[in-house]
Amino acid sequence: MAEPVLLRRDQNGIARLTLNRPQNLNALSDAMLAALLGELAAIAGDGSVKVVTLQGAGKVFCAGHDLKEMQAGRASSDKGAAYFADLFTRCGAVMQAITSLPQPVIAQVHGIATAAGCQLVASCDMAVAAHGTRFGVNGVNIGLFCSTPMVALSRNVPRKQAFEMLVTGEFIDAARAREIGLINRVATEEDLEAESLALAERVASKLGPAVRIGKRAFYDQAQMSLAEAYTHTSGVMAENMLLRDTDEGISAFLEKRKPDWHS
Repeated sequence: MAEPVLLRRDQNGIARLTLNRPQNLNALSDAMLAALLGELAAIAGDGSVKVVTLQGAGKVFCAGHDLKEMQAGRASSDKGAAYFADLFTRCGAVMQAITSLPQPVIAQVHGIATAAGCQLVASCDMAVAAHGTRFGVNGVNIGLFCSTPMVALSRNVPRKQAFEMLVTGEFIDAARAREIGLINRVATEEDLEAESLALAERVASKLGPAVRIGKRAFYDQAQMSLAEAYTHTSGVMAENMLLRDTDEGISAFLEKRKPDWHS
């Protein structure tokens, strides 16, 4: 019996997801996209999960779309037009599900993250990468401009750096990825998992409802004008202040004791 394309293991409030098709470089096949969308929906409704990590099995994180599967789609009477439109829509839905997930998502990246794999890293809220990891939106090298990966990439890194990556198809290393803001931290290959888990544990130690409120507000306000953003986040903070555990957290700080949080 074949192993699932996506593995999940929970520990201490952290849902650890693993892309599990190392034989095809964890490509975002139809099955992988469906599994990701389903698991993200399940996690969204799971109050015990405070943070998510996403990694790839084998030698790489993710090499993007499954090109063999895409080429097979050309066999239809419309030469793949309907399949391709549906594929990129489904992939976009997965990326948006990560952003809209109540819990923060941390990408744990090694090997390569290319095309839609780089899009996946850019879509996560944070990312930790191993030294030697290479990132690229290199579809242009085979005649396919990475237009959908561009959406996430251009919202993470400065415009000129994003455009250069897109039109040259050149790869950048982990140090450069951190420099331009695509990832948060760089670790040795041996310390990658520990570094990712340490970040996840730090997030998981915070008040879950407050983090969920904050993540939603973070992405909402980014689409607003300055005045709209302040009006919106003022209401968000007022909502946050009314939480029982926020009251307890502030009282505990003032009284110099650990908070007795129920969430």
